[in-house]
Parts: sequence; structure tokens; C-alpha cells
Amino acid sequence: MGPHQPLPRDLPADASTIAVPVSVRDLRPQDLPVCTWSGSPLHLRSVERELLRATAGEVDYLAVCTPVDMPVAIGGVDYRAAAGAGTIWQLAVLPALQSRGLGTLLIRAAEQRIRDRGLRRAELGVEEDNPRARALYERLGYVAYGREPDAWDEEAPDGSVRRHDTMCVLMRREL
Repeated sequence: MGPHQPLPRDLPADASTIAVPVSVRDLRPQDLPVCTWSGSPLHLRSVERELLRATAGEVDYLAVCTPVDMPVAIGGVDYRAAAGAGTIWQLAVLPALQSRGLGTLLIRAAEQRIRDRGLRRAELGVEEDNPRARALYERLGYVAYGREPDAWDEEAPDGSVRRHDTMCVLMRREL
């Protein structure tokens, strides 16, 4: 910020703003050890399996990276989940960098991958108790078209595994 620009109200007087360029690329298995912020070891093993599907062309798994090539947002596109569409899923942004546009960048990159496959529709599901994510998707042009139960295994800090049952709002966007 320049010396004559007022600070935003939510920043303390001694705060600084730093702009860092980011890029989007395919997520790689060697990235996973620095992606522990995205989920438990069980989740990261799931992502590792999805990377195997990526080599088969069934999915794309993307990473938004800093100039030192560190992933700060990750997410995938599954081309087998819905006929004629790419299904965006497993989106995660480093918590300290949420609400900074990284999720939007990741979603737009995923949509471009979907278009590159010749598909014209993106779909996703968002948990009903995640209004912040749903608001982002709505801002990006996604429209709700249904509801569907979903479930997956979650790992607790002590290593125990429990089933997480939830209800998701199904959303789509024509590309």
C-alpha cells in the first residue's frame, strides 16, 4: 500500500499487504506431504488414489501454487461421476489463505479443464451446513438443482475412523 492510501478498516495500522503470484498445475504425488492442511492422513491417501485415476485420464487433480511451487489450494474434476459433465470435488484452500480468491482461481481452472475435454457443464455438491462455500459457488454462477445424501470416512486426530454422513446441495453451471 502506498503512503497516501488508507488502510482497510479490518487491518491494524501496522499491517502490510503482500501480493504473491500463483500458478495452477496438476497436483503430483510428491506434493502430498505439504498438503496436510487439506485433510487427515486418510484423506491424503484418498487423494493419492485419485492421482492414479488422473494418470488414466479419468480425473484432473489441480494445485494452485506459490512461486516456490508449494500448493496452497487443491481440488479435482471427476469425468466419470456425471454423464456429459465434469464434477468438481475435494476442493481445499490453505486455511490461512481462505477468502483471498484462491478457491475462485481453482474453480475457474477446473472449469477450463472441463471445457478442454469438450464438455459444457460443471457440477458439484456442497454440504448444506457449508453456506460460505455455497455462496462462493453461487457467485460463480452455479445453480442448485437438487439434494443428495453423501458419506465418507473421516479420521480423528487419534487415528480412529468414523463415517461422516451429510446432505449435499447439488449445483451446476453451464460453461
